[in-house]
Amino acid sequence: MGLGFVGLAMLGLQFALTARFRAVAGRLGLDTLLHFHRQAGIIAALFIFGHVVVALASEPAYHAFLDPRDNLARAGALSLVIVLIPLLLALSFYRERIGLRYEWWRLSHGILGALILVIGLAHVIRVDYLIGTPAKRAVIGVLVLGAIALLIHTRLVRPWLARRRPWRVAEVRRETPRIWTLTLHSGGEHGLRFLPGQCVWLTISDSPFSLQQHPFTISSSAAESIQSPPVRAFEVTIKELGDFTGRIGEIQPGTRAFVDGPYGTSVIDPEATSPAVFIVGGIGITPAICMLRTLCDLRRERPLLLLYATRTVEGAAFENELARLKSEMDLTVVRPVEEPPAGWAGERGRFSAEILDRVLQPPFDRDDTKFFVCGPDAMMDLAELTLRDRGIPAAQVHSARFRIV
Repeated sequence: MGLGFVGLAMLGLQFALTARFRAVAGRLGLDTLLHFHRQAGIIAALFIFGHVVVALASEPAYHAFLDPRDNLARAGALSLVIVLIPLLLALSFYRERIGLRYEWWRLSHGILGALILVIGLAHVIRVDYLIGTPAKRAVIGVLVLGAIALLIHTRLVRPWLARRRPWRVAEVRRETPRIWTLTLHSGGEHGLRFLPGQCVWLTISDSPFSLQQHPFTISSSAAESIQSPPVRAFEVTIKELGDFTGRIGEIQPGTRAFVDGPYGTSVIDPEATSPAVFIVGGIGITPAICMLRTLCDLRRERPLLLLYATRTVEGAAFENELARLKSEMDLTVVRPVEEPPAGWAGERGRFSAEILDRVLQPPFDRDDTKFFVCGPDAMMDLAELTLRDRGIPAAQVHSARFRIV
């Protein structure tokens, strides 16, 4: 019974992790919360299945709960939960392999989770084991109904409030064959306050209730936001990766958009003078370019190192921008290329611990150096392990993971 109560409580709290409250996400990081949500959801499922297995194994009388001849509605509801929980996990891990669109996965994820919670609440109340007092029933009820309220707030109330603060796509600019930059403008009616390295949840649609809501890092400078907030225009840079992003270049200027944010704790302090190292791969360049542009616009001098790994030279964004920044700042750029062209004079091959060891020379080997990591999961895992092995304290390593679902 204890396994069941813990599993139900953990499942209910998952809705709080995904509610995007800035008071929480602003301190812990939205990507951290969503990754924790993923792991905690697995553990909650194990608790619930542990409850089922141990109960059935310890007391044969409990088999009646799944016997439709004893109570068809109860047996059907509990059997449905036993099917829905692994389905919920399977869709989360294999949605891309089975071709399930992100938007439909996101909708089904919330509906299935809420359905499991409601059935769990009904099961607890009907069994009436260890919740014989009104106070105990109230705790369980508040947990489950509070989770449903959070789902309604995130998916309905927040978009309803956002409809009064629309944005417009002012420009769609190609950076590489598969990377685009979108400029969003508020029309002067409202603005956005953000720090260099933060992201927003962006809905590009006539309706804020659209399922096409995705997190994107702001790539434009945060200097204006820091000096005279809020800003009336900002940019996000997006890579074509399928689903919604595969058609990002087809968006027409003037298209309506809605913005929720900003979020993210992997930000740089513009006033610090210690060295900073950016270890990025692919589209992970976006938070780094925002930080670099901000420091350049604010004329902050400090040693900077950008380690920017890509598969091809053509796949790298902001080449001209980086050349300009190098001429105006104390910036060193190292470009490992996995498939370099003939005559390539830079680093060759994938990002590796050996490349990182070679470039972390003075002044970037100082004890107060800050590290910012963003890119594919495998690259980030390797970078974080390498920095840990070099004795870099975790507090000095700031990671932002794009793949959060």
